[in-house]
Amino acid sequence: MTDTFGREFDMRPWGTFTVLDDVCDDHKVKRIVVAPGKRLSYQTHEKRAEHWFIVSGVATVTLDGETFERLPGQSVDIAIGQAHRCENRGTDDVVFIEVQTGTYFGEDDIVRLDDDFGRN
Repeated sequence: MTDTFGREFDMRPWGTFTVLDDVCDDHKVKRIVVAPGKRLSYQTHEKRAEHWFIVSGVATVTLDGETFERLPGQSVDIAIGQAHRCENRGTDDVVFIEVQTGTYFGEDDIVRLDDDFGRN
């Protein structure tokens, strides 16, 4: 599906993502919105690292079993193979920009360790 600007857009059980940039083969940029009370799967990636920059809301981040909060203007770096998740425990959307770097950026490079929605 695409948004009104023709960018890739997808609705997920936890919120939405919009691909902002994927024209180069060395990175991909997404805008991710996590709805109140929802969280992404606890996951790893074999071929990409991620950098999350929090735009709005309070993101509860789990990184290799350690949980901490990130506020707007703060960021978190996720290395290839690190287990990670973003959760929204608040009442407003959590919005962050995700910059992926690595050798492959497909949605099939997700190894889900735990998922609230029963996805593999």
